[in-house]
Amino acid sequence: MRIGISTSVIQRGKSGVGQYVFALARALLSGGHRHKFVLFVLEEDLPLFAFAKDNAEIVEVAEKFRPPVRNILWHQMRLPKLVRKLQIDVLHIPSYRRMLWARPCAVVSTIHDLAPFHVDEKYDRKRMFYGRVVARRLARRQDRIIAISEYTAVDVVKFFSLPRERITVIHNGLDHERFNAGSRDQAKVGAAERFGLKRPFFLYVSRLEYPGKNHVRLISAFEEFKSATQSDWQLAFAGGDWHGAEVVHEAIRKSKFAKDIRSLGFVPDEQLPELYRAADVFVYPSLHEGFGLPPIEAMACGCPVVTSSRGALAEVIGEAAVIIEPEDAHSIANQLRLAAGVEGVRNRLRTVGLEHARKFDWSKTAAETLKVYQSVAADVKRRNQ
Repeated sequence: MRIGISTSVIQRGKSGVGQYVFALARALLSGGHRHKFVLFVLEEDLPLFAFAKDNAEIVEVAEKFRPPVRNILWHQMRLPKLVRKLQIDVLHIPSYRRMLWARPCAVVSTIHDLAPFHVDEKYDRKRMFYGRVVARRLARRQDRIIAISEYTAVDVVKFFSLPRERITVIHNGLDHERFNAGSRDQAKVGAAERFGLKRPFFLYVSRLEYPGKNHVRLISAFEEFKSATQSDWQLAFAGGDWHGAEVVHEAIRKSKFAKDIRSLGFVPDEQLPELYRAADVFVYPSLHEGFGLPPIEAMACGCPVVTSSRGALAEVIGEAAVIIEPEDAHSIANQLRLAAGVEGVRNRLRTVGLEHARKFDWSKTAAETLKVYQSVAADVKRRNQ
């Protein structure tokens, strides 16, 4: 079976969807099966897929098709022709933003979340319209939808009016070779040298996005925490700028504790596990998630987690974290005080977090995804006979 995967929505590897594509591709290509994979990759992203060059066919996509509108048109007009030419049996589109109208072969799409239905002003008006209206029509054209959580599957049924039997829930995995407890002392030295984090610190890993990722309320909660405790703790944001980032940067600038708030920018993959290990508490106050991988990554690295339970987070984190009410800065501040002030709480969270993180593995995710490819290919073949 020849399996095509579109990769042009990875945003240069600086997004959750990008991490999903990389991890899934690595796991699929190391599976030891006989299937052939074809990856469609934008020119400037080719170095990011160096790991795949010996085990997959790489089809280069001209860089002029990177901008969103041109990329959508490429998917709708050029990709179907390429798929037929290359005799692809199953095509996987890993984001609802690029789902196809045409059906050049069996088509599988992953929907990570339907945040535009839950968070007002999540994106600009054009993107909100695309997510709420256009994607709804395109979803009905897919042979199978992979939802990364049961929560997202319920949303797809509700908002896109798809029958549940056309949706398969496959949780994201975790790369345990990268994300593991490791040496906390060594990580602390690295965080101090690389990021200037020389004191205890809260860590939030997420692109800087307003309002969906809720950085501004976390800043307010941190201010309340600092005023109440007079502690020397720092707050570190790890993530590149995205929609509304200027609001977050302005909130940091205006904070009376601005000197204790660090915006680290995008942290490369190879440095992220060490940053998790160095953090004293990981905080994740997101207003909505279709899965929420960073809290699980933090747990796997032995970092205590304080998180919202919005969206799929309750499903994903189970009982392994302290829960906050993300729209109440005072509630967040109270949980920051608890986690920072009671060592026993942090120790318990480390223990249960490490155990919980073991439930997630990309090899399992890849095996379940491959079963979807095989099932859909067989269904389409029967349909066309």
